[in-house]
Amino acid sequence: MGINKDLEKFEKWYETEPFEDFVGPFFYKKNKKNYISAFECKDHHLNAMGTLHGGMTMSFIDYTMFVICLEAIKEQSFVTVSCSTEFLNPSVNDEIIYGDGEITQETKSMIFVKGKIFNNQNKTISTFSGILKKIRSK
Repeated sequence: MGINKDLEKFEKWYETEPFEDFVGPFFYKKNKKNYISAFECKDHHLNAMGTLHGGMTMSFIDYTMFVICLEAIKEQSFVTVSCSTEFLNPSVNDEIIYGDGEITQETKSMIFVKGKIFNNQNKTISTFSGILKKIRSK
C-alpha cells in the first residue's frame, strides 16, 4: 500500500509526530499563495454513521492551524489555546480531506486564524477559527 496519488506532492511536517502519525498521517504543501493540509480518509476515521468522525475533524483542524501559520512560526514554539469548530456537512466517501485558511491577526505572542475543511469537490465540511500562542523559551 503506497501513498494515495493525490497526496504525492504533499509532505509530512515532522519526521516523527506520534499522535498525528497515529490518527492521520497528515500532510501539507505550499500552494501559489498559501499552505494546504490533507489526509487520506479511511474506515478507521469514520463514526458509526459512516461519516468522518468529528473528533478526527478537530484533530485535523489543529494540524491545519499550524500549517496555515507555517511561515509565521518558523523556529518558534506555539501551542493551541483556542479552537472553535462549526460542523456544516457530513463527509461521506471522501478519499482525501483538505484544509486551508488564513491568518487574520498576529501579535507578538499570538496568531489568530480561520479556515475550512473540505473535500476534493470543494464541499465545505467544517469551518474553524483558533488562536495559537507563542511559548517563551527559558
